This record gives sequence, C-alpha cells and structure tokens, in this order.
Amino acid sequence: MRDGDHFAALTPAVLLDGAQVGQLTVRAASIRGDSHNWEGSCRQDSMTVARVGPPEAELLLLAVADGVGSAAHSHEGSYLVTRQTALHLDREAENIHAALLARDEGELRAIANKAVAGAVGELRIGQDYATTLHVLLVPTDARIRERVVFSVGDGGLFVLLDGQWHQTDQVDDGSLLDTRTEALPHAYRSVKAKLLCSEPGQVLLLGTDGITNPLTQRDPAFAQHLAHAWGGPQAPSLSDFLWQAQTRAKSYDDDRTVICVWEGPE
Repeated sequence: MRDGDHFAALTPAVLLDGAQVGQLTVRAASIRGDSHNWEGSCRQDSMTVARVGPPEAELLLLAVADGVGSAAHSHEGSYLVTRQTALHLDREAENIHAALLARDEGELRAIANKAVAGAVGELRIGQDYATTLHVLLVPTDARIRERVVFSVGDGGLFVLLDGQWHQTDQVDDGSLLDTRTEALPHAYRSVKAKLLCSEPGQVLLLGTDGITNPLTQRDPAFAQHLAHAWGGPQAPSLSDFLWQAQTRAKSYDDDRTVICVWEGPE
C-alpha cells in the first residue's frame, strides 16, 4: 500500500467466477502470470461476467481485458473498461438482440463502437492506460443461435468442436496498424465484430493472449489437454476449472484470463 498504487495493492492474484443461466454454464478465471509473480507486480488482466438487458432481450455478457505492461495504469484500465463496456452494452441490449436476430453484423459493429467509445470516454483523464478488450454476447433464449464477439487487440474467441480448437476471430490484414499493438483507449481504429452461430455441445472459449497464444501457436500438448478437460458433456466444477486453467504452457508466463461457455440440451 505504501508504494502509492492502491489499486495494484488491492488487486487479487486470482479471480474465479461461474454462472448457470438456463442451459448455459459459465466458468471464468483470471490468474496472475509467473512473470508478474516474479516481479512482484499485480495481475493486469481483468474479466466481467454479467447478465444484461430486459428479460425479453436478455444477453449473457462475458468480457476479458489484458492491460498492456508498457502503460503504467493498464491494470486499472483493463478493470474499468470491462465494467464500463458492460454498462453501455446493457443500455443497447434490445438493439443488440434485434441485430442478432437479423444477423446484421454491420449494425452490431456500430453498436460495439458506440459502446466502447462511451466506456473509453469514462476512463480517468490523464491516466496512462492501454488494454485489449474482447466481449462475447450470448442470448439466454436457447432458440436464438446467433452470438457476437467484439474485439480490440490480442486474444479472442475459440470454439471447441470434435476435440479441436478453432479460432473464430476476423484477421486484420495489418496494412495500417499491426493488430498486436491495438489497445484502448487510443491505439485502435475500430472495434471488430464477428457474428457466429453456435450449437449445443460446442464449447466457446474467450480469453486473453495468455491462453489464446498457446492455442493459436499450436502447442499440441497444451491444446489437447484443455480439449480433453473441457470437451466433455459436463462443465467442470469451479475448483477443477481453476486448476485446469493454470495448466502450464512452455515459454508462456503472462497473465491468463479464460471464460468458457457450455450449453446442454434443452
């Protein structure tokens, strides 16, 4: 506390959360990486799990953010941006619900940009922030199969299907700005939006790059271990999920935040 950064001093090394909404089961963990443990610095990742919108247009909102270490207050920025974005998307829930039903990716992108701009505008002026952000919205009405993920920066969404992880994010061509440097509030052009259709039995994984990099770069043992752990018909307990989420991947020691969604049959 005497170092002066009270937010960092009060940030727990691990967050664990879960939810059961109808046929949807959520498990979520945010874990301080070995590199930060070694340095004695705080966890810079953050996450939010919430239900937004009215009953007739309710959405399960899952958000992860990774504060960029080069900015002094990124740990605070990642925390604030997931929560402020959730508040803004709650106000847009009925419009999001309608756009999902219409499969209107352009409208979803416009809503995402408006919500994230509003969230960024509420960050404290003068603070040195830089953070990625990924938000997955899942209707709680099981009859609606459309989902949407909003993204800025590294990390993103994977689908576990038939024992294999499949990345679903749009890939930027890098012609103007390398996506690896994209971060809120300043170093980004726009929020990407990806519309997808999910079926019961698939597992959706939203994560920061502490988990998506090993999956993306095809660490076979790591990917297979998590596919086996999370590919069954039943979601793991909270304690088992935390243990599994901490599976080591060689040469990856960053913070790791992962949220998984299972959907059972009606």
